[in-house]
Amino acid sequence: MSEGGRRLVAIMFTDMVGYTALGQRNESLSLALLEEQRKLIRPLLRKHSGIEIKTMGDAFLIEFPNALDAARCAYDIQRTIREFNLSLEPEKRIHLRVGIHVGEVLEREGDISGDAVNVASRIEPLAEDGGVCLTRQVYDHIVNKIDIPLFSLGPKSLKNVANKLEVFRMVMPWEERGPANAAQLERQRIAVLPFSNISPDPADEFFADGLTEEVISKLSLVRGLKPIARTSVMVYKNKEKKISEIGSELGVGTIVEGSVRKSGKRIRVTVQLIDVRNEEHLWAESYDRNIEDIFDVQSEIATRVAESLPGALTPPKASLQRKGDTSNMTAYAQYLRAKQLRNRGTADSLRQALELLVDATELDPEFARAYVDMGNCFFWLGVKSGVTYEESFHGMRSAARKAIEIDPELAEGHALLATLAYAEDELVVARAEAEKALELNPNLAEAYYTLALVKMTNGYLKTAVKLLEKAHELDPLSSEVIWSLGRSYFYSGLETEALDFWHANRRFAPYDVSRSIVEYYMAKGDLNEAEKEVEQLRTLAPEEAGPVMIAAEVAALRGDAAEAGRLVGILRTRYGGGPAIERNIGYIKYLLGDVDGYFGAMFKAADDHVLDPGRYRYSPLFSKARLDPRYPEVLARIGLDPAEKD
Repeated sequence: MSEGGRRLVAIMFTDMVGYTALGQRNESLSLALLEEQRKLIRPLLRKHSGIEIKTMGDAFLIEFPNALDAARCAYDIQRTIREFNLSLEPEKRIHLRVGIHVGEVLEREGDISGDAVNVASRIEPLAEDGGVCLTRQVYDHIVNKIDIPLFSLGPKSLKNVANKLEVFRMVMPWEERGPANAAQLERQRIAVLPFSNISPDPADEFFADGLTEEVISKLSLVRGLKPIARTSVMVYKNKEKKISEIGSELGVGTIVEGSVRKSGKRIRVTVQLIDVRNEEHLWAESYDRNIEDIFDVQSEIATRVAESLPGALTPPKASLQRKGDTSNMTAYAQYLRAKQLRNRGTADSLRQALELLVDATELDPEFARAYVDMGNCFFWLGVKSGVTYEESFHGMRSAARKAIEIDPELAEGHALLATLAYAEDELVVARAEAEKALELNPNLAEAYYTLALVKMTNGYLKTAVKLLEKAHELDPLSSEVIWSLGRSYFYSGLETEALDFWHANRRFAPYDVSRSIVEYYMAKGDLNEAEKEVEQLRTLAPEEAGPVMIAAEVAALRGDAAEAGRLVGILRTRYGGGPAIERNIGYIKYLLGDVDGYFGAMFKAADDHVLDPGRYRYSPLFSKARLDPRYPEVLARIGLDPAEKD
């Protein structure tokens, strides 16, 4: 460090919370924790180009060449401290606060001084235990360059600082959402709660559900808004919950709620927009119209929402009327009934939905969105019923291509083609279609999800995690997104993040969290905890094959070949075997020591398009198998390079 010069740098102050009081109670423990803190922090300073200027008791004064390095280091420090604390008794944990500022400093005799140092030391106490606070100057340097949310605490008066400074806090990924954080929620993040059906005929509920989904679809086309996907909001149908609680669970700052009354050819739609932070109504409106005007009502609601929120673009009406829509009310009613049946997700309801969609497209052959839903029905029939994968894929392909033929700009159609291409191991096509869908509509959670699977399959695990986080942001209660993101954290080595995520989301997706976390316990060799999760799975899904497969894996790890064999027999007799089950039996063979049987099953899974590339490539349970020369040969069957890309 040069002497006597002034220069612009980033300054970090760290301080141990409660250190003085601890020293008075237990001096030896306080000194031990101080030494641990230094051992944990110093390697991170080197990693992020930080220069340790000095320590002052339990505090560090650190200089960085730029704000971004300082912010990334601060996050790494708090993450590392958190991981260190996880397995310790409360009194042996380190509690740290961090403050960061950017400004000019004067260098003299190996030390630095100036207003920047003073400001950094003054904002550090504003941070919470385990938190990081930073000034507006730092925020301006790092905004949109760091993935951690930054929340303004407003202007703050600081001792010996003439003017108030705006201070921000990092919102750490392990923080649980709660009503106390409601002020942090973005108003542009919006949830449309299920519209209430107050029609004289209860059978008209399909119309209310359909209107909910249609308004979400319209809002997703408004650049600047981030509407939550239908999967997540329908969880709140017929549930009494406070607006603040819903906003907290979904991470939204604004909520739309309303009701629909349909009587003959007339409809009355009542809508209100609510600010989650204070539960105040931003506006309320009633629409009394003929039923044929429902399309205009949907567009008017979306426009009014956009106009009411700062920063959102007001959509021109034309942008909300898509080429693939219909003006045929009979076809539209069939479409809405089909969507309600499709969302029930049973084999029978999917078949009924498919029949209604066929009727809708016969009434209006240019109804592109009906073809998309038809393709989705074929997909889920392939998953949930006796329809073969060939029939399922053929139906999906025909429906998706027809939708795109009618409306080449229909994002949902491209997302469906991406799903189909991924299922058929056509990864180049899947990536192109998912990216096209997101170009047309950046609020499509399903497109982020498919693109994440493509990236994971190709060896870009870190990129996949980021895409899954985006899908989770848009569809936070989706069980399949929760399952994929949790295990991706685990496979990436982010065990703390995985455990925090599973804990926070178990109530929303209990089955999928249990089937993820059981693999964690198996990999750790904690088979008692693994068996507890198996019992939980059996309670949640007593008729499904999943708990039987996982129980067999745990038995195999215990070395209980007889029990594992008994369960394999059940899988083949009760559940009929099939490509996916035979793939999972391959996992059981490996855990019993039958490596040849494992690779035989993996080769067959690749040929049948049911290989789970994520588990095959990344699960710690099969790490030794990845040293076998057959490992890359399986991937080559579906055109994959075994090298990890990030």
